[in-house]
Amino acid sequence: MSAPNTFPSWILEARARLGDPPPSRLPARDTRHAAVLVPLYVDAGEIWTMLTRRADTLPHHKGQIAFPGGARETGEDAWAAALREASEELGIAPSVVLRLGQLDEAETPSGFRIVPCVGAVPHPLPTRPNPEEIAEVFAAPLTAFANPTMAEERRVLLEGRERAIRIYHVGGRQIWGLTARILQNLLLRLGMPMPEELDDERPDA
Repeated sequence: MSAPNTFPSWILEARARLGDPPPSRLPARDTRHAAVLVPLYVDAGEIWTMLTRRADTLPHHKGQIAFPGGARETGEDAWAAALREASEELGIAPSVVLRLGQLDEAETPSGFRIVPCVGAVPHPLPTRPNPEEIAEVFAAPLTAFANPTMAEERRVLLEGRERAIRIYHVGGRQIWGLTARILQNLLLRLGMPMPEELDDERPDA
């Protein structure tokens, strides 16, 4: 998917691609429900996304590259949680996010099942990172993740088992784990070219 010149056209195309087929959901199990916001915007004819580096003092996934998000509170659906967390972490007002759709639900080794919510945001979009949660905010074009020269296949030991994982090298940063899987799913759903998926890559990598 490329970024057309007119704002409504890419919005409509993204909504259609994210909605058909519907995103998959994991079987019910005793895990904590969470959600993240995947912000998208168009700049210079390309679609960009915004990511964060989590603070080193956080109890979960500290120092990792992630989308804004966190655990769902009682009574919240995925969208409500994603928008609340984006507001708390980055100061993004829920009213400026245009809902496009959701991606496949994913699970983390730390016991969270996460629904990524994809939304269009205005550009430029000022942010106010919460220093207790966010160490850095940065943006990258989706074409960077579709570039095979930016993706590395590495074998690592996870929970006592050797696995192959994908690592994106973008802007001097390493993006892997759940965030890399969300990006892969996003590229796939938007119909963008992407590096081949690893044969032994697993949802819990």
